[in-house]
Amino acid sequence: MSQKKAATLGQKIVENLKSKEMRDYFMSTHFWGPVANWGIPLAAIADIRSDPKYISGKMTLALTVYSGVFMRFALKVKPKNMLLFACHVTNATVQTIQGVRYIKYQFSSDKKSIAVPSATM
Repeated sequence: MSQKKAATLGQKIVENLKSKEMRDYFMSTHFWGPVANWGIPLAAIADIRSDPKYISGKMTLALTVYSGVFMRFALKVKPKNMLLFACHVTNATVQTIQGVRYIKYQFSSDKKSIAVPSATM
């Protein structure tokens, strides 16, 4: 891509970001709700390496069901909220991984071999 095309593309992106529609979007709950919601899957991702004895089976199930419900909601609301949908797809995936870890740990005869050793610094 030439420098002139790149500059034109950059100007178009900046113009779009400055538009009233984008300002309205960035100042709406349609944007900030999903942004705030990303804390849940990010926390679950951070816990992937933690010891499975600390995983709550009930909470993991609740968060998986919650994300399933809100994935559907994100697609049914007008306009579709793809940011919310992506957040809940990520959360459902990570919660399912945590659920599998929980089940493996709970039904293991040798629980110490399943636990992930903590990193020492």
